[in-house]
Amino acid sequence: MKICNNAETFLTTLTSQSPTYRVKLTSGVMTGLAVYYRLLDEWNPRLHLVAPCTPAEFATRHILESLLLLNFLPAGVAVIDVGSGGGLPLVPCLIARPDLRAVLMVSSKKKSVFLRKALKRTRTENSAKVLAERFENVAGLEADFVTCRALDRFANKLTNLIEWAPRSATLLLYGGNSLREKLQQLGIGFEAQVLPNSNQRFLFTVRK
Repeated sequence: MKICNNAETFLTTLTSQSPTYRVKLTSGVMTGLAVYYRLLDEWNPRLHLVAPCTPAEFATRHILESLLLLNFLPAGVAVIDVGSGGGLPLVPCLIARPDLRAVLMVSSKKKSVFLRKALKRTRTENSAKVLAERFENVAGLEADFVTCRALDRFANKLTNLIEWAPRSATLLLYGGNSLREKLQQLGIGFEAQVLPNSNQRFLFTVRK
């Protein structure tokens, strides 16, 4: 099933809701996000990159929630996104902030093809590279931040992910109360910011 292909509604929602997410969008960024939206809509039936949703839901839950990261990322930092899938959260961030440097990691070879296509179509290919590997199989990466939004069996992999992350990196993790409980069980310090328009989903900041 395709997400509804209505770019006008998508763009209108971005404009009206961006203040709620503390995001400022220029016309150039809006154009890039529309290109990304249309491309993901085209590929979604084959790869199941995101669950079917309305254009408004895609604008808020996927794009604007992703762009919340920009409030945490200083200029020029390096970011590793684990479990990139459809490119969320970092492709929208790269569109909005070309100063960022990123590695997008996804275990699916097919999804890695989409990610490379998305970077090319949004003209962000010089800011990022794609690794079609599980994070556990890759060593020696350096970064200031590690992000994760949709990793399979996230709670079960959390300990390994934190241990794997570069020593000085801050982790920015999207999740719900189950992730909060897992962090508490592990005795790991964190800060939690509730996501706009939600009281059950959070962005967790974990410093190693």
